[in-house]
Amino acid sequence: MGEIDEAIERADREAFTREPPKTLPARINYLLKQLGTAKAVAAELGVTADSVNRYRRGARKHPPKDITAKIDAAVRSRWQPRVRKRRRKQAASAGGITVETRARFGYTAPVGTTDDGRFRRLTVHLPAAYAQRLFDARDAGAGDQELRQIIAEGFKDIYFQDGGSRATEISDVAINDIDYLDLDF
Repeated sequence: MGEIDEAIERADREAFTREPPKTLPARINYLLKQLGTAKAVAAELGVTADSVNRYRRGARKHPPKDITAKIDAAVRSRWQPRVRKRRRKQAASAGGITVETRARFGYTAPVGTTDDGRFRRLTVHLPAAYAQRLFDARDAGAGDQELRQIIAEGFKDIYFQDGGSRATEISDVAINDIDYLDLDF
């Protein structure tokens, strides 16, 4: 999972109106309700169906750390899908997406100007069209580089060119060496 995917997942988790189940039996019961059988839950987690049933009834209370992480990820990925879908739809249709990052930005500029990449800390609100492109590309299985390019195009348009009112000769903005990236929608 790339940096952009992780940022989208964090933004999705921030949308939760209720916290997911906290105890191990409650998480396993939730997964059983979502997936239907202990065998399906076991396949998702990489354990046996017997282990799933032991976790459910409390006979085994402390699974290994990697299994605990898989349980947590499986629950969070299925938790409140309508809330996440509504927030994404709102961001893609009207609200847009806010990107906060510290990264090295480079771009192609005409001779006589400085186009050396340098670290910048930016917080930029991208319009809904960029949010829609980002979500569509992610849902289509786009790689991290493609997602970066969509955000870079948004930065070029909104930050560097200010909607076409300045620096119109800048092209090919690239995001490299991401120190951190956070999304909010």
